[in-house]
Amino acid sequence: MEFKPKAIFLDMDGTILNHQNQVSIHTKEVIDQLRNQGFYVFIATGRAFDEIEGIVPAGFQVDGIVTSNGMAGYVGDEVLFKHSLPLHLVEEVIKKARDNKVYYELFPYGKDRITLKQDQRYVENEITEPKPESVGMNEWLSRKKAIKEEIMWVDDIVGNEFSKFYFFARSKEHINRWKEELEQLKREIDFTTSISSDHNVEVMVANVNKATGIQQMLKHFELSVTETMAIGDSDNDLPMLRLVNYSVAMKNAHDRIKEIVDDVTEFTCDEDGVSYYLRSRFLSEK
Repeated sequence: MEFKPKAIFLDMDGTILNHQNQVSIHTKEVIDQLRNQGFYVFIATGRAFDEIEGIVPAGFQVDGIVTSNGMAGYVGDEVLFKHSLPLHLVEEVIKKARDNKVYYELFPYGKDRITLKQDQRYVENEITEPKPESVGMNEWLSRKKAIKEEIMWVDDIVGNEFSKFYFFARSKEHINRWKEELEQLKREIDFTTSISSDHNVEVMVANVNKATGIQQMLKHFELSVTETMAIGDSDNDLPMLRLVNYSVAMKNAHDRIKEIVDDVTEFTCDEDGVSYYLRSRFLSEK
């Protein structure tokens, strides 16, 4: 008998989001049907909570959302749990990012993401055309939009609660050097890093990831890990995929992700892979 979960956790970028950073109406409809049939459906994303509304169809609803790679969890607009990067870590990381000329976005809770004005020139230079061939279109479009509309350029750090850092480099060599810098810094300050493409890295509180966020969400809904399925596509999904009872990788996922899962979707994120997978597995007429 095929495994039938009570709870389904879905990644966003490269999973329910296509490479134009859109969630299709078909995916929304499938999620609605699953929830109507008694399934719990959750989002588990690296994106911050405030980013989500702008990239999903009108009326899009799930039972809960794990955001910023496990840093916060929401049921509706209610905060279920929240971790925050300490200010001394934020200040030290920005100083080192400046020394290495690494593009960064800092995400305060409930406010626009921020980058310091003194770093604006080199940050913007990372997003100059043409797009490097190895950078995914979805990531490139997100960075272009962030530069144009979403980053608040400030003189000083704003706020005292931060969900994550996002770092990007147009070359793999540059971001890999920065990852090495972060590993060195971990010897002085404890924190967690997460990667969702070959051109980025994110920083969260120590020992926090999608799996820890999912565990807190399951506890709230009185659900067991044995009742869970998850679908994802990249390295930041690995803790989630290893945690759940049944793990699924997208067709467009890296081979290293496909090697550790129970199943792979027939279609990619640009072909409504999640919609087709969930519909055929759980909603097909008998």
